[in-house]
Amino acid sequence: MRTIGEYTLNCKDFLKYIFILLAANSYQPSNECMAELTKLMSRTEALENVRQWQTLGKKVVFSNGCFDILHAGHVEYLTAAKKLGDVLIIGLNSDDSVRRLKGPNRPVCCEEDRAAVLAALEVVDAIIFFSEDTPEELIGFLLPDILVKGSDWAIEKIAGARAVVEHGGAVLTLPLLEGRSTSGIIEKIIRLHT
Repeated sequence: MRTIGEYTLNCKDFLKYIFILLAANSYQPSNECMAELTKLMSRTEALENVRQWQTLGKKVVFSNGCFDILHAGHVEYLTAAKKLGDVLIIGLNSDDSVRRLKGPNRPVCCEEDRAAVLAALEVVDAIIFFSEDTPEELIGFLLPDILVKGSDWAIEKIAGARAVVEHGGAVLTLPLLEGRSTSGIIEKIIRLHT
């Protein structure tokens, strides 16, 4: 959320407002740009979409993370996650959540930027911020068909796993691309520039 004058707007609403102003002056944003904006959803919007997708027989896959500095490991993982179903939803840690999990110097990229980069990926269909330490509440609210995390997680430790299984869904892990991590990238930058 950002405060502008007397108004508080989230990034999505701000961008929509800018597009409305630009449209009044004959500017039309590309379909790709508008599609990326619609990928960022509130919990309520996401729930409505999940129920609609499931009614249409689509398998909804959910994963989550900080996705601070997107790298090849993330892209490979998200591509594999999408192949497990028809729709891929990402629960994205808010900046405050990342700080609590990773420390005061993280995230490197703000939540709006991290969401924009994820939204640009064709395999990602929806993004929902969560401010809690884990997405357990969000997963229990959405009840996806498949919950997926990297193989560095034991299934019994995955937040939201119980709710998904009790609802008839599946909890899976996917292999990670060896040697790829945001922390590793940050450490390498520090080593190279100190």
